[in-house]
Amino acid sequence: MNNFLDIFLLIIGFVFLTKGADYLVIGASSLAKKMSVSEIAIGLTVVSFGTSMPELIVNIFANIQGKADIAFGNIIGSNIVNILLILGVAGIIYPIKTAQNTVWKEIPFSLLAVFALLVLCNDFFLNGQDSVLSRGDGIVLLLFFLVFLIYVFGIPRVESHDKPDIKMLSGMKTLIFIVVGLAGLMAGGRLVVMSAVEITKSIGISERLIAFTVVAVGTSLPELFTSAVAAYKGKCDIAIGNVVGSNIFNIFFILGVSALIAPLPFQLAFNVDILILAAASIILFFTMFTGKKHSLDRWESILFVILYLGYTIFLIMRK
Repeated sequence: MNNFLDIFLLIIGFVFLTKGADYLVIGASSLAKKMSVSEIAIGLTVVSFGTSMPELIVNIFANIQGKADIAFGNIIGSNIVNILLILGVAGIIYPIKTAQNTVWKEIPFSLLAVFALLVLCNDFFLNGQDSVLSRGDGIVLLLFFLVFLIYVFGIPRVESHDKPDIKMLSGMKTLIFIVVGLAGLMAGGRLVVMSAVEITKSIGISERLIAFTVVAVGTSLPELFTSAVAAYKGKCDIAIGNVVGSNIFNIFFILGVSALIAPLPFQLAFNVDILILAAASIILFFTMFTGKKHSLDRWESILFVILYLGYTIFLIMRK
């Protein structure tokens, strides 16, 4: 009976996270537009970062409770989900034409994030000590994030294929959407971490497995909905920019903040998953030059989904 209750609470938590992120994106986008921030900057920051808020909230609660496996599994797993599953689904719906800026700057920057994480986490290979993502490492990640923000706000005149649909709300509505969105994220994040931990205890599977599968996919639902709808509407820049921006945000900002809250012990087994994430990022880059140039075609998108299913089977077999 308790298992069903925990699963129900997990689902409710995901609903709160998804709706909370949606409300926060609407409110924050309206605020940014009121402040005359460029639309491309809004697309690369507010939209993609807003859809990553579930990962941030889940990681904060996981870190407070000392659940480092959930914190790492959530971020690494979500980034793999973003590339292979979400872009795969979006590209099947509608082939994704990509801006040159995204191909040569943003995708490589997301790959840089993966390798930075790999280096910072592996203290064991560098000095023989136990591996941990320390507060110092967190500061390094946040400095990288600052560089990314400087880059984003330094390209306000770059033309994109499409512009994000942003509604201008009244000042009171903007505030309400932001507050309600944050409240939903807080409640959802707490429910997801608590129920995920209880489920792993009751059925005897590792926190690492539940983090890389259920939690990672659940916290990526906002990216999935955003990119799928964007692809359906032919808004290619939003579809891929949301994913790439979210992946950069997840590693540089979320893990950076998580490490500042408390150092995160790192299991060397996670290196396999980080390398898989690096491989997925490299494959994404090279798909921009196969088939139609600077485009993720349907056959490539189908391949992405197949690769994600293979990765899921690998996770289950590894446990």
